[in-house]
Amino acid sequence: MSNLKNRKALIVGGSVLALAAGGAGVALGAGGGDDGSGQPITGNALDRASAVALDSTGGGQVSATEVRDEEGYYEVEVKKNDGSQVDVHLDRGFKVIDSSGDGSGGSDGGSE
Repeated sequence: MSNLKNRKALIVGGSVLALAAGGAGVALGAGGGDDGSGQPITGNALDRASAVALDSTGGGQVSATEVRDEEGYYEVEVKKNDGSQVDVHLDRGFKVIDSSGDGSGGSDGGSE
């Protein structure tokens, strides 16, 4: 009987770990790996934030957005035509706070 009990414990434990790992993957994929809310920008705010971010980066394509990012009220990720990615942080009034290459942590000169 104890072998059956141990087997059940291993199966349940493995299932819990698999679910936790899957949940972490979803959170990271959705932009939840930082202190921000992970909520995408919607509606008119999305249109305005996207336009400001694309103007700031000199073009490209918006690849992700987030409301209440830890570095600003809005974050717009822009994939530039050269393949690089830039995170543009905006305040509530859609003014650029800073912009940085994704993962670089530094400013690329887009601060205003």
